[in-house]
Amino acid sequence: MDKIVLKNMGFYGYHGNLASENELGQRFFVDVTVLTDLTKAGQSDLLEDSINYVEIYNTVQAIVTGEGQKLLERVGTLIADELWNKYRGIVGLAVAVRKPAVPIPGMLDYVEVTITRGQI
Repeated sequence: MDKIVLKNMGFYGYHGNLASENELGQRFFVDVTVLTDLTKAGQSDLLEDSINYVEIYNTVQAIVTGEGQKLLERVGTLIADELWNKYRGIVGLAVAVRKPAVPIPGMLDYVEVTITRGQI
């Protein structure tokens, strides 16, 4: 199966369980992998025969920079559900949401939650 991948999209959002996270906000990074058949688009060279990755980016941006959520799981689910329901040609989808500044008293690069739909 063919893939469309948007990697390491960065946004500023207000998600988290703590009041300080909701007030101050922080950076979030998102990867989206879409499995679909790109044969027709590869032959026709027409955008309407593919899944528009600019629209995918705009969807992710609207959700991550929009209304604050408590959990990364919720942010990822909102993105996955929106994309899954919007594009008929998707047979598999993975959305990874990363939060580098987590309130954990230890050293780590980030926390990541991955939400999947269909065959991945």
